[in-house]
Amino acid sequence: MRENTTEVVVGAFILTMALGFLWFMVTVTGLSKSATGIELKANFRSAEGISIGTDIRLAGVSVGKVSDLNLNIETYRADAVFVIYQGVPIPDDSAVIVASEGLLGGTFIEIVPGGSFEMFADGSVIQNTQGAVSLIQLLMKFVRDDEV
Repeated sequence: MRENTTEVVVGAFILTMALGFLWFMVTVTGLSKSATGIELKANFRSAEGISIGTDIRLAGVSVGKVSDLNLNIETYRADAVFVIYQGVPIPDDSAVIVASEGLLGGTFIEIVPGGSFEMFADGSVIQNTQGAVSLIQLLMKFVRDDEV
């Protein structure tokens, strides 16, 4: 009888630890955040480093996620769709930039807010975009002493 009690206690402990780990992973990865809000679209010359689930940041704070990313065959540009969380108004003259956290850091999309009093509506297309900057291309220009 004592062995069965020990097995039940150990099993319950392991199950509790597994559920705690699962909860931790969901909260750390941001899967628990609701994807409700407005959907915005933009196209980039280069979306290098961007994928579905990439953070959208405003002033360093995550305000959304990339929900779709495709190549537009007609324009040969990357079409991105992202969801901005409910309650975060974005001025309609804002710019979006593919940015990096540093030399070895991850990539995210940064929103640079404009000064307009009008806000983007659901389904709007952001016209002012800047794609990813390749570190290798910048280094090659520096080495060759070309204009940047």
